[in-house]
Amino acid sequence: MTATETFELLQPYRIAEETFVIPWALEAPPVGHFPMNSMVIRGAEPILVDTGAPAVRSQWLEAAWSVVDPLDVRWVFLTHDDRDHAGNLLAALAACPNATLLTTWFSLGRMAEEWETPINRCRFMTDGDTVEVGDRTLVAKRPPLYDNPTTRALFDTKTGVLWAVDTFATNVPAPLPETAGLSAEEFRDGQLFGGRLVSPWVALTDEQKFGAVVEDFQRLGAEVVAGCHTPVLRGPHIAEAFDLLRRLPGMPTWTEFTQADLDQWMAMAESSVPPEQPRPSAT
Repeated sequence: MTATETFELLQPYRIAEETFVIPWALEAPPVGHFPMNSMVIRGAEPILVDTGAPAVRSQWLEAAWSVVDPLDVRWVFLTHDDRDHAGNLLAALAACPNATLLTTWFSLGRMAEEWETPINRCRFMTDGDTVEVGDRTLVAKRPPLYDNPTTRALFDTKTGVLWAVDTFATNVPAPLPETAGLSAEEFRDGQLFGGRLVSPWVALTDEQKFGAVVEDFQRLGAEVVAGCHTPVLRGPHIAEAFDLLRRLPGMPTWTEFTQADLDQWMAMAESSVPPEQPRPSAT
């Protein structure tokens, strides 16, 4: 059964052997929706890749445990400490007493302002580090685009699945499992918009230096690309996404929505509300 036949938000779907995306999305008017995904690798030593957003904690935990028994989980890979990635971390660690948290020193420090992460259960993974997890080797890699300095992507050498974190972020007209469901224009425009939205600093980078980083990331040889803020990419879309990524330093920064935009949206919303009906007079 294909992913598109089973796709529903917060219902895991298979993207590769023993590899599942847990999809969620936020409505983001006026640009459509933004995916908010996480991933589970079942394998010999199951791994949670990011832990979802706190807004859907109970549903996310139910979805994760529908793929794997929490007592079997051996690893939790935290790409970075933003709420949409780490929002259910403590709940996941509490449910998975046999799991080691793969993270960074800086992430622990950044999270300390809100909660105390059990450091005795941590293992640090910096750029280029690998970890053996039973039947596969995982590689941590700093991606070309990110909105948090602690960010690490994850590459599974067994399946060729790359969790690209926030790189390849895109808006979509409606939630969908794979970018194959987008038109050519939607795919192109979404990649160029999402990249500049997530990492506005990219306009300040040297094109050659940034291109070298993109090339290094592409050399991982991903056959399937998943991420928090994108549907799954396959085939020609992977190469095209990398080509679009290389264009970003030469593009102007995305112009943010202003108070005038908000005033216009509010006026439109108010005009669409039916007028209050007069109350019947007392008799």
